[in-house]
Amino acid sequence: MKNLRDESGQTVVFVAFFMAVLALGFVAFALDVGALFREKRMAQSAAQAAAVAAAEEVGYGNPSNKQAVANAMATLNGFNTTLATNPATVTLSTPLSGNFTGIIYVQATVRMPIHTTFLGAISHGMITVPVSATAIAGGGISSQTCVCTTGTFSITNGSTLDATGCGVFNNSSSSSSIEMNGGSTLTASSLGGASTGWYPGNITGNGDTINVPTADIVQGVSTSCTPTLPAVPSYSSCAADPGGNWGTYTWGPATASSTICYQALTVGANGSTCTLKPGIYVITTGALHFESGATCLVGSGMCSNNGGNGVFFYLTGTASLVIDNGANVNLVSGGATESGGGTAPVVGAYDGVVVFQDPNDTSAMTLSGGSSSYMNGAIIAPGASLTLSNGSSAAVMEGGISVNSLTITGGAVVKAILDINEGSLAVYSSKPKLVQ
Repeated sequence: MKNLRDESGQTVVFVAFFMAVLALGFVAFALDVGALFREKRMAQSAAQAAAVAAAEEVGYGNPSNKQAVANAMATLNGFNTTLATNPATVTLSTPLSGNFTGIIYVQATVRMPIHTTFLGAISHGMITVPVSATAIAGGGISSQTCVCTTGTFSITNGSTLDATGCGVFNNSSSSSSIEMNGGSTLTASSLGGASTGWYPGNITGNGDTINVPTADIVQGVSTSCTPTLPAVPSYSSCAADPGGNWGTYTWGPATASSTICYQALTVGANGSTCTLKPGIYVITTGALHFESGATCLVGSGMCSNNGGNGVFFYLTGTASLVIDNGANVNLVSGGATESGGGTAPVVGAYDGVVVFQDPNDTSAMTLSGGSSSYMNGAIIAPGASLTLSNGSSAAVMEGGISVNSLTITGGAVVKAILDINEGSLAVYSSKPKLVQ
């Protein structure tokens, strides 16, 4: 009886019982955590498959079908969206932040309630596991090109090229054909090149900025950008250069749709005053040369800049374009917007193009800066180099550019717009690609 009344050892029993319960709890917790990690890995696979499938539908022009195929791929990967109880859900969205923003990205988020044991005691037995993945759409998506070069493409010394809404393409196979330095800025909807040896990191330096979506930078493109060249205007009886002397002059064709030919044309020499009438100008041997310091009458109104509204220049033979520093040039192609507002007179088939240099004419084109220079219209010179330099915030050129080599330097500001057909760049692969 004395032994039955002895209470020694009871604590050991309670401690042993408590430790057993605690051990079972840790085991259950470990099983729950392991199950959740497993489900999360499976959900990640389902989300990736759903994102790629949905992106494929977008790329092939079937965006209305992306949800159905995303649900089907999630179901095939173990996350059934048709269950009556606790079904999985697949939510498709467009990333709004981070490196993968834009309508051509598809983000899939897979969610599904997961049964738990130990965690269920404090969370009603169900925990939702959300996992997302992002894929880029592929196939049939392209970017229109407004800057096309076949040799080198260089932006240096704090210069700016703004091609918002269109793309930049370099046709050269050289890995050094694209260059940026000196705090310059390139903004475009796409950037492409025939070479596979360049990428954003090795073409920039010293604070340069490339504002192009990552997925829209394409290397090793076999197709080239080739603009539709204007027709060669008919001309005869080319006069000598009427410029070069002091005086007041009126130059140009009789009407905006007619043509006049000069062997060369010097605007602004010796402080001369000139009137450049709308129309089609042909230069055959010398330079279309704009000098600084002149007063120019454009059309019927006084203009303090050298140039003309509603003009088209065709350069052939050995002709070239030269704009001196401080020339304050004002050249506006037919139908384009004038610097002070309004629309320049039309010149028929040559509207939108301000200078077209014969592909066989390889004479270099140079546009030096000025405090109030304005050019609106495409420059097309497939065989020549074009250098724009020494500009300022008010020295702006607007239009498409198609040349052999393009150099923008010395703070020049160029705004390229899609005003001529230079072709398009396929910026997305024929197959969708998982990016995150």
